[in-house]
Amino acid sequence: MKQAGRVLRRPVPSSAFPWFPSAFGIKQRQIDALHAQLVATDPLIEKIKQKRPVRVSVTGGAGAIGYSLLFRIANGELLGPEVPIELTVIELPMALKAAEGVAMELEDCAFPLLDKLTITDNEEQGFDGCEIALLVGSKPRGPGMERADLIRENGKIFQKTGQTLNKFAEKYCRTTVVGNPCNTNALIACNNAPDIPARNFTAMTRLDHDRAVGFLAKKTMLPPNEINHLAIWGNHSATMFPDLTNTSCHGTPWHELIGEFYADRYWRNEFAPKIQQRGARIIQARGKSSAASAANACLNHTRDWCMGTETPDWCSMGVVSDGEHNVPAGLVFSYPVYCQDGAYKVVTTDDQPASSFWWWSEYSNYCIEQNVQELLAERDNVSDMLPN
Repeated sequence: MKQAGRVLRRPVPSSAFPWFPSAFGIKQRQIDALHAQLVATDPLIEKIKQKRPVRVSVTGGAGAIGYSLLFRIANGELLGPEVPIELTVIELPMALKAAEGVAMELEDCAFPLLDKLTITDNEEQGFDGCEIALLVGSKPRGPGMERADLIRENGKIFQKTGQTLNKFAEKYCRTTVVGNPCNTNALIACNNAPDIPARNFTAMTRLDHDRAVGFLAKKTMLPPNEINHLAIWGNHSATMFPDLTNTSCHGTPWHELIGEFYADRYWRNEFAPKIQQRGARIIQARGKSSAASAANACLNHTRDWCMGTETPDWCSMGVVSDGEHNVPAGLVFSYPVYCQDGAYKVVTTDDQPASSFWWWSEYSNYCIEQNVQELLAERDNVSDMLPN
């Protein structure tokens, strides 16, 4: 069981207990017990509880997202106002001068939690002893470049990054992949770091989640913190599935506020397309991709992963599938997850918040299968970069 917990995605995959019946929560109690045991021995969570300095490495720190991200990390917005940070910024040689300018600004802010600041263009030095890795930097899509070509170009970058993390980072290092296409980049990095548990690699779909929450909050004229149980399924691409099946607004089912006869049309024809195309619309409006909102989502994603979400709500994270909801095991797929006690757990029928959780419509099935097929195609495109 310990071997299964080390190799597979979750601290305790369901497949580690095939002989336990699911009835009356018998299997779930066994999973929860071993889950608690493994989380209790996580050195990173122990350091955070003891308020000891945590080593954070950020790639692409001189870029737009990195620039928006670094100051908030140094200000304590990643791990709280009492946990010191040892921050390393990794940049390409041609952008190192810009990164040094960012470092000067960080020093000028005199952040009390910033214990140490390092700027480097050497990944081996940058990831040495790393405990949290935020992989922001990636190659942008150029004119006339197909998505398949972009996946392969970035695949080479994340293949090397995974190998470096495996060799120099701590074996309990947690990695959040922001650079697109983040699901497949996370898959490549994970497969090239066999000594780090697969559960420690995640892809950021929190930006899509936050966008969806913001849209619904505006539609219902409620604060965003009153929107609960919204989920993003699948790939961080135009095929992602924003799921409102279990969503409530101030404790009321969302469709009651939108209108029973209008809700389904709104979901399919207005809400989902707006979330799926939001990134393209931002590029069209400002001439550049999302930066501050992506940095905010990266912080929210990683902080909730390490510190936990407010129960009973969940968030959306791209994680290595263990076969939940019939998604092929091994794909990095966005699920609704609970984050508690320093770990995440995919929401399943065992802990569903409502009886409708497993009530799938033809629309939902189609959208999720579309994401599965897209991610399988991306995986096949980079199969030569997946040694494990």
